[in-house]
Amino acid sequence: MTEQFGGPPREQTIADIGEFGVIEAIRAIAPSARNGDDAAVLTQTTPNARFVASTDMLVEGRHFRLDWSTPQQIGAKAAIQNFADIESMGARPTAILFGISAPLSTPVRVVTGIAEGLWGQGKQCPAELVGGDVVSGDSLVISITAMGELGGLSRPLLRSGAKPGDTLIASGRIGYSAAGLALLERFGSPGAVPEQFAPLVAAHCTPEFEYRRGSTARAAGARSLTDNSDGFVVDIGAIAKSSGVTVEVDGDAIAPDELMCAAADHLGADPWDWVLTGGEDHTLLGSIPGEPPTGFRRIGQVVRSKFDAVLIDGEAPAHDSGWVSF
Repeated sequence: MTEQFGGPPREQTIADIGEFGVIEAIRAIAPSARNGDDAAVLTQTTPNARFVASTDMLVEGRHFRLDWSTPQQIGAKAAIQNFADIESMGARPTAILFGISAPLSTPVRVVTGIAEGLWGQGKQCPAELVGGDVVSGDSLVISITAMGELGGLSRPLLRSGAKPGDTLIASGRIGYSAAGLALLERFGSPGAVPEQFAPLVAAHCTPEFEYRRGSTARAAGARSLTDNSDGFVVDIGAIAKSSGVTVEVDGDAIAPDELMCAAADHLGADPWDWVLTGGEDHTLLGSIPGEPPTGFRRIGQVVRSKFDAVLIDGEAPAHDSGWVSF
């Protein structure tokens, strides 16, 4: 806090400490010996490793809201959506870059909180925050670049690898984030949402993600993998279209659970809409010949070598839209 004559202390902003002060505050939250020079130098840690990279931008009011999520939750969510892209290639995350544009009135705690959320997820991989950039702007915008390694000689897990007869697999919940968003939109704030639905709100603010599942699937012989970011039908459909196959999902394997159904009853909504179109769970989805690997479950099968549909129990999905950026 900054002392203010004749009134209460004023919260310190990024204008108060300047660009280099903001950078030092971020580095204090997420220390790394590789962060601080013109660029970070990363070494490969496994034989025959290949470099994997992914990037995303998050805009306040469109991708996150500070009245719904803490800065730490926003940082964690930003890390997860990028690390999930690395994992879905069968790789492991190794580093992250953090760029931020913010109004000069932004409290320092918002920036350091986002860095804290990034750092907390990075420690689970492990992946250090190794650099980035800070600039002033009219709105709060976050840019994240995640980097990883694909070790060994086996191919990456592309969307185009599914084959007829493969088992469809998933690791993680489907529809929780969308249910949490619907609750926040109805009640206006996390504190106003009935307590029984807190896990759904938490899943929207910071999705659950189990690290090392991507490399586990690759080691077990998976042929394709992606993450549920834009909507289940959209994302499983991306595998089907890229692979030139038709997939049939077992409805019971992805059905909304009791908590989601209770929330849907409370809101007068259809929980299947959340499951099929919601996205942002970052559940790993893919295909493998044979049984699901550890941490995955069977959700269906690749049924034929022609792309003409994504089927749920042999029928067209009741909902098939998803997130679009424009």
